[in-house]
Amino acid sequence: MSILISGDFHNNTSKELYSINKDILIKKFQKEKYEKIKYHIILGDAGFLWPGGEDYEVINIYALWLRHFPVLCVMGNHDPVLGRKDLPEIDIGIGEKVIVVRDKNPFIAYLKRGKVYNIDNHKILVLGGALSIDKEFQKANNTWWKEEYWSEKEKKEIFKLLKKENHFDYVLAHTGTSRSNKILNPNMLQIFDEVAALNEKIDGLITCKQWFCGHWHIDKYYYCENMERGYQYLYRKTALLDDSGVLVL
Repeated sequence: MSILISGDFHNNTSKELYSINKDILIKKFQKEKYEKIKYHIILGDAGFLWPGGEDYEVINIYALWLRHFPVLCVMGNHDPVLGRKDLPEIDIGIGEKVIVVRDKNPFIAYLKRGKVYNIDNHKILVLGGALSIDKEFQKANNTWWKEEYWSEKEKKEIFKLLKKENHFDYVLAHTGTSRSNKILNPNMLQIFDEVAALNEKIDGLITCKQWFCGHWHIDKYYYCENMERGYQYLYRKTALLDDSGVLVL
């Protein structure tokens, strides 16, 4: 089996669905690999339940329904789930509970920030959040949520966790570390992102094979010799993760 990983979705407002619909995925990875996909993970800003986006969502849900696997999302900075306290949390057998957006086909849920999951036999640390550079515009439209930043309680809990458990196969985040962001997106050198700085601290305390990030709307890869790990940023491209490694197309 395998895991499909993709970048920001934004409720398909910029035609992101084209990268992850059934026909495109079969064309990218061939039918045999497509049929082995067990989960699809969106690396933040999935945008499900977006205020006023109901018409988009109906079309998106139908396209996702045509596929055979559930959708799990990392918390982004533009995700209405950040401001919702009424959504159920359930155990789907991957370790920690998930926050459910849709409980029928296609099943859609969010992974909890700062938690460890076992997804298709991969031990995965899930992070999330990022700086909204369009914060004032989003505030004016009631589409900004203060929870894009980690709470003090969340920060304490993640560092407490990492004292006991710090070896992972992969990290799923929304933004990258301060260092990897600057290397892969030098236009952002002057912008301080509190979440990226937090990720930098976390990165220095763990071992892993690779990070996966969204947020920056780029498809780039960076391997750090000192840290002995890669940082894969995704937007229009997708990654297929299985026992043999990672295939990006």
